[in-house]
Amino acid sequence: MMENTITAVITSFDFQGKYIDIGALEQLKHDYQIDELRVEAAALIRDNAAEIVKGAVAQSLHTAESGMQTTRRYAACVRDLDFYLRYSTYAMVAGDTAILDERVLDGLKDTYLALGVSLAATVEAIQAMREVTAEVVGVDASREVGVYFDHLCAGLS
Repeated sequence: MMENTITAVITSFDFQGKYIDIGALEQLKHDYQIDELRVEAAALIRDNAAEIVKGAVAQSLHTAESGMQTTRRYAACVRDLDFYLRYSTYAMVAGDTAILDERVLDGLKDTYLALGVSLAATVEAIQAMREVTAEVVGVDASREVGVYFDHLCAGLS
């Protein structure tokens, strides 16, 4: 029952393309004893998502592999990183990597390969996002959310 309710909350926010709001996080924490660290990290990520993504993109642009030649590619990178950040946050709240497998990774590697998107650059950008997120949420919470960034990277490698 717990998993279905948490999944329903995540699905509702996913449908809206939003991070989980504080009310829903507090309710999940109260009803299902979700760890305070995960709730606080999810709130910090939500409140700083734009800065986290911008920081990760800026960090990624400094490497030869991930250099963006066009505004269009830059916009796509920002969009995708926000998507990965949001889904990693959902997975962290649920404590389940299956969310990433089902909603992100299933078919993504093949799609990126077919479109000529560099998997190495994508992994590099996700790793940069992991580092920027760690600066925002702190050491303990970064270990918690880092598991989900690492899962994304492994799925794309």
